[in-house]
Amino acid sequence: MAGLKHAWQQEAAFRQEVVLCLLCLPVVLMADVSGLERAMLFGTAIMVIIVELINSALEAVVDRIGFEYHPLSGNAKDMGSASVLVSLVLMVGVWLCILL
Repeated sequence: MAGLKHAWQQEAAFRQEVVLCLLCLPVVLMADVSGLERAMLFGTAIMVIIVELINSALEAVVDRIGFEYHPLSGNAKDMGSASVLVSLVLMVGVWLCILL
């Protein structure tokens, strides 16, 4: 719970993605889809939050090591951010495939 509290207080992207998930939840509940499709809609939304938490943890560890620029640190942060982007793309793709 401490990690969720910290992420909510310190990470704007986490807050944005939680709000997105909360806005999408009524659609998941009201959509005329199968149980599996409902699980996929909900699961991809939650997955974005999970990936954002992992990305935030990765960034915290890199920052703990030092704030001076190092190519490997930059690569780690860039790949963490890319993983969030890929999870968002997956979410949008699944939602479009199921709801359209």
